[in-house]
Amino acid sequence: NLRLYPDMFTLERQFRQVCNHALGAGRVAGVDLPSLPDQDNSFAEIQTRLDKTIDFLKGLKANQIDGKDDSPVTVTIGGQPQTLKAQNYLYHFAMLQVQFHATTAYDLIRHVGVAVGKRDYLGPRPTN
Repeated sequence: NLRLYPDMFTLERQFRQVCNHALGAGRVAGVDLPSLPDQDNSFAEIQTRLDKTIDFLKGLKANQIDGKDDSPVTVTIGGQPQTLKAQNYLYHFAMLQVQFHATTAYDLIRHVGVAVGKRDYLGPRPTN
């Protein structure tokens, strides 16, 4: 239930939001998304959620998304269904949500003393 302010999502929910928004690429591709629980009760369950999300994303192929810039994607935003063009959805909603919630999760675990740093957050830099 860790959070920095009472109206913020908990740490568990921050991780869940990262994964849910990262699945946006699958929404654009029009493929079935992995089934993930609505709540994680342990760090092991959070890790499983992250692993399933990563595996799903690794399984997507570029040709499943290429050329779908203007395809409609309907998602629930603020409790209301909204339809956006795929490119706008990915670039101006899903990717921003992933970064926001990942940063917040990072800040929460740093706040309680977990020894992670900026390099852990950013991951390896591409060589090309």
